[in-house]
Amino acid sequence: MKPQTTLAFLTVAFTLTLTLTAAGCRPVDSPAPAANAITKVRLPMGYIANVQYAPFYVAVERGYFKEEGIEVEFDYKFETDGVKLVAAGELPLSVVSGEQVVLARAQGLPVKYVAQWYHQFPIAVIALESSGIRAPGDLKGKTVGLPGFFGATYVGWRAFLNANGLSESDINQIEIGFTQVAALQQGQVDAVVGYANNEPVVLAANGYPVVVFKVAEQVDMVANGILTSDRVAKDNPDLVRGFVRALLRGVEDTIRDPDAAMAISVKYVEGLKADDPIQRQVLLETVELMNPGPKKPGASTAEAWQNTQNTLLAMGQVKQAADINTFFTNEFLP
Repeated sequence: MKPQTTLAFLTVAFTLTLTLTAAGCRPVDSPAPAANAITKVRLPMGYIANVQYAPFYVAVERGYFKEEGIEVEFDYKFETDGVKLVAAGELPLSVVSGEQVVLARAQGLPVKYVAQWYHQFPIAVIALESSGIRAPGDLKGKTVGLPGFFGATYVGWRAFLNANGLSESDINQIEIGFTQVAALQQGQVDAVVGYANNEPVVLAANGYPVVVFKVAEQVDMVANGILTSDRVAKDNPDLVRGFVRALLRGVEDTIRDPDAAMAISVKYVEGLKADDPIQRQVLLETVELMNPGPKKPGASTAEAWQNTQNTLLAMGQVKQAADINTFFTNEFLP
């Protein structure tokens, strides 16, 4: 997970109509009685404090983590590599994107994905409506800007190309850093790769209608979730289960009442205002990404893991296929 524009990481400006039924949410099991001892957990977030993390803030503010005997410290330092810290046993849990787990296991790191809080892979290909691009095939021969040839944006881009029968040689790819909004507005590129809950929102707010191709609509891949180590999963399952249960309660509350989640986030995100229309739209788009639909909240699927591994194999980032069951478990879900 990488820094994005001045608004949200992860970070399509479409109308969001959401009820609890439409969200496919089911109430999360009630927690076990609170333990006397409190376990402090430093949680690497991979980005700065932001409204996208509303479920975590809701879970803290409403005492869901406390009920599980957990006190969470959010670690926003960019240099923190949560995957390596978890693998080394220095920290028990971390926020992670799905492709990082496959890469970590390929390097022999004993980590495992235990809950998915984004149920849609958040990467998207974005073009201005004025570009005339209306379908993925229209990108042939066009100039597409990427933050870089690394990370979730590049993995999502490659999956998007594969799903639409395109190759990198069909596109003029250029590295633009995290300047997707400016690059489109200034006509430097025909399209960019970014986050469905970020760049489209900013562009629309700036008066630039966009066309958005969500990777999740092309191929099912593992999105953002929670990572632990094999050892913690074995030796301290109650900690993992309690953390997941508390977070999913926060996700459920955020989906049900985004306005309340926005108000809570104000206490945790410096400079955020509850009535900020752009940030509120970012939250609504994030809610869409978190919506489990017919899936069990928090669950990831073997198919999505296989698709993620296949993409990395095609990219050459993973040299040999591994047993996908080593990547994840759903046993800690409520």
